[in-house]
Amino acid sequence: MQYTIFSPLINDILNTSMNILQGVSLKLYSTMRLGGITEYLVCVKTRDELVEAEKWAESKQLPVITIGSGSNIIWRDEGYKGLIIVNKIRGFKKLSEDETSATYQVGAGENWDNIVAKTVDLELQGIECLSLIPGTAGAAPVQNIGAYGQDVSQTLVSVEAYDRMEASFVNIANEQCNFGYRSSRFKTTDKGRFIICSITLKLSKLSVAPPKYADIQAYFHDKNIALSTSSLRKAVIAVRRRKLPDPSKVANCGSYFSNPIISADHFKKITKKYPHIKKARPGWPQPAVWELPDGQYKVGAGWLVEEAGFSAFRDHATGMKLWPKQNLVFINYKAQNTKQLVEFEQKITDKVYEMFQINLIREPEILP
Repeated sequence: MQYTIFSPLINDILNTSMNILQGVSLKLYSTMRLGGITEYLVCVKTRDELVEAEKWAESKQLPVITIGSGSNIIWRDEGYKGLIIVNKIRGFKKLSEDETSATYQVGAGENWDNIVAKTVDLELQGIECLSLIPGTAGAAPVQNIGAYGQDVSQTLVSVEAYDRMEASFVNIANEQCNFGYRSSRFKTTDKGRFIICSITLKLSKLSVAPPKYADIQAYFHDKNIALSTSSLRKAVIAVRRRKLPDPSKVANCGSYFSNPIISADHFKKITKKYPHIKKARPGWPQPAVWELPDGQYKVGAGWLVEEAGFSAFRDHATGMKLWPKQNLVFINYKAQNTKQLVEFEQKITDKVYEMFQINLIREPEILP
């Protein structure tokens, strides 16, 4: 179904000056390109528009979901009986600077990789390893995005957000965000409460640290180039482009499963049955398992998927497949609905659990 733009007359009836859309296909608002129809949708570019949209939905007793670019969400086939707010609040403003660092406020609707590029051009470091991660700046702290030893919590000072419970704007300091591995309070305990309007990042002027990841190290060795913030960004982009599909061209939501964390006892049981989990493997830039400081172990989800027999798996029954160069990327090559994606996911998670007694956790959220 094609969406219909309300005429000014109908907007007047709805007591709003906003350009509200009705009957929008949610496939347009997820890079997996699946989902049903939403009742209403509006794009907001300012804080005032955000408040207006919230109040309009409240007056109509409509539920609200706020999204960014849709790179980490998948919509249900049933669609959404409410208002979807697409956050397009922009901004890139320097707040302070000293000899060793600079602090910038970034609008939640800014493209994340564009922000990384800007900071690298300014010769600031701290988020260069997060290059080419799809999505908006406002989504970054929700997921606590990370890659190659960096995550956004390491540079984030605070989050400015609209508190839907209190109907007011608030500033939330880093230590109040409850950051964890690919997690935050915005994803867990306070899911849906806050609409992030901007984030503040403190970035360093100091020299960038040498990369610890084998595929990045290989890039510098092969190219024989000096390490800098700019060259490290180029290395990350080259590696990601080699391994991962562009969501604007290939329907996907990036890494589909997070790396599970298991207890030491669980790890011992697995190694008895699968001792090769501790051995280095040709073609794998990272080990299959990492021992964490607290005595637990992080297991590579991609390794688990491959061990379960799903490497480069193509499922004609569901129209889904795994990206040949990265087993954690689900590709929608001909799926017609989200039900098929869930069936594909279940085939993989069931087999992994049968073999390892590990529950793989989905990274993209299925909404509503």
